[in-house]
Amino acid sequence: MNGNIVITSDSTTDLSAALKERYGVITLPLGINLGDKTYLDGIDITPDFIYEHHSKTGELPKTSAANLGESLDFFKQFTDEGKKVIHFTISSEMSSTYRNACLAAEELEGVRVIDTKNLSTGGGLLVVAAAELRDAGKSFDEIVSEVEALVPCVDASFVIDSLEYLHKGGRCSALAMLGANLLKLKPCIEVKNGSMGVGKKYRGKYDEVLKQYVKERIGDASDIVLDRVFVTHAGCDEKVVNDIVDIVKKSAPFGEVFLTRAGCTISSHCGANTLGVLFIRKSPIE
Repeated sequence: MNGNIVITSDSTTDLSAALKERYGVITLPLGINLGDKTYLDGIDITPDFIYEHHSKTGELPKTSAANLGESLDFFKQFTDEGKKVIHFTISSEMSSTYRNACLAAEELEGVRVIDTKNLSTGGGLLVVAAAELRDAGKSFDEIVSEVEALVPCVDASFVIDSLEYLHKGGRCSALAMLGANLLKLKPCIEVKNGSMGVGKKYRGKYDEVLKQYVKERIGDASDIVLDRVFVTHAGCDEKVVNDIVDIVKKSAPFGEVFLTRAGCTISSHCGANTLGVLFIRKSPIE
C-alpha cells in the first residue's frame, strides 16, 4: 500500500460509509440549495428529507458545484502533509465541479483530477479501482493511467419510475413526461460520453420492469469485469431492492455485490424509485 497517495472524490460517487472506510476514500460534498438554506450533500441533509419536502411543497432543491476555494482548501489538507491526491468528480458535462477542481489542482503540487464522465457509483467504480491499485503498490502515475483507461468502460444506467424530478429539473420535456405517464413507461437512463440519455423504455409494474432490466443489462456477462457490481437505488422498497440483489447474484459470478443508496445530489435529479446496476466492461462502450 502506498500511504502517500490519497484517493478522494466529490460526494456524487455515492459510496457508502462502509466502503469509504474500507478504501480510505475522503469526499468533498456538493451543495444542496433548498428553500432559503444551503446544505452539504451527505453531511446535514438526506434524500428522504428532500422527498418529504417535495411532497409537502412541490419544491425541488438545486445542486451547486464545489467552488474553487472549497476545492483548494480540500486538497491543501493533504498536500500540506506532503501527500499526493487523485480526485474523482462527476462528469464535466453535468457540473462545473471538475473545472473548479482542475483550477485548484493547478495551484498545488501532486494533485490529479479525473473526470469520471459519469455519476453516482459509475464514478464510484473508478474510485474503488484506484484505491485497490494504490493498495497494490502502484505508483501515482500508474494509478492515474490505469483508471483513466477504465473511464469509457463503465456501464452505468438507471431505471426511473417517474420522470417528475427530471422534468422539474429541466432535464426532460413536458411532452416526454406526458407520453411516459400515459403509456406507463419506465425509461432506462444511460450515461454515455459523460451525458445522460434515454435507452430502452420499459412498460409495466416497476418491480417487474427492474427484473427484466437487470437480466438484459447483464446478459451472459461474457464482456463484464466480474470483480464487483453496484446495485444503487434512490428510496426503493426494501423488498424490491433485495429481490434485485438476488437476481444480480444469480446472473453472474460477481466477486462482490455492493448495495448503495444514492446521495442527495443524484436523488435531487432522479427522485425516489430509481435503481441501477453498474459495472465495468472489458472494453470501451461504443
